[in-house]
Amino acid sequence: MANLHIIDHPLVQHKISLLRDKNTGTKEFRELVSEIAMFICYEATRDLPLKEIELETPLAVAKTKIISGRKLAFIPILRAGLGMTEGVTTLVPAAKIGHIGIFRDPQTHTSVKYYSKLPEDIAERDAIIVDPMLATGNSACAAISELKSHGVKNIKFMCIICSPEGVDNVRKTHPDVDIYAGVMDEKLNDENYIVPGVGDAGDRIFGTK
Repeated sequence: MANLHIIDHPLVQHKISLLRDKNTGTKEFRELVSEIAMFICYEATRDLPLKEIELETPLAVAKTKIISGRKLAFIPILRAGLGMTEGVTTLVPAAKIGHIGIFRDPQTHTSVKYYSKLPEDIAERDAIIVDPMLATGNSACAAISELKSHGVKNIKFMCIICSPEGVDNVRKTHPDVDIYAGVMDEKLNDENYIVPGVGDAGDRIFGTK
């Protein structure tokens, strides 16, 4: 089954608390999402392989390590996932970026894909899907399926807040995908929003609430 990794670092937990506050404005909310994404990405990339090289320092020849040829792609789910992109690419600036657009049908609550633009060599890359909220898990599962249909073998899902229902959905549908999150909240409400959550993350990131 898919592993759930909760990043319980004090800085992550502190920033998530600020994110929850209904009085946190758009600018600060956007900055917090980016910062938290960077911290979680640090843990999500912990298993990148290394190789040893030799280089010259100002004093001597050093044997040191660099990332060993593993190519990454970050895939934000539109639109809220865009808020995490700057944070993750700060850590891995050479990564390519793809985009998958998914919206939730207000009547059926099913996920509908309306856009997909991925790097041409996506099948050769490890992919990390980013979306601030893992609520029902339907959008996450649809995005994972989209990547698999393009031949991607190694996929991780990264969010800030997840629900038990969303985690269970991803685990059942894609047991090979690890989930990295800042915190797991209590439940979903009748509108499928995470409680206590942060409200609508997309609206709060882009100031459209």
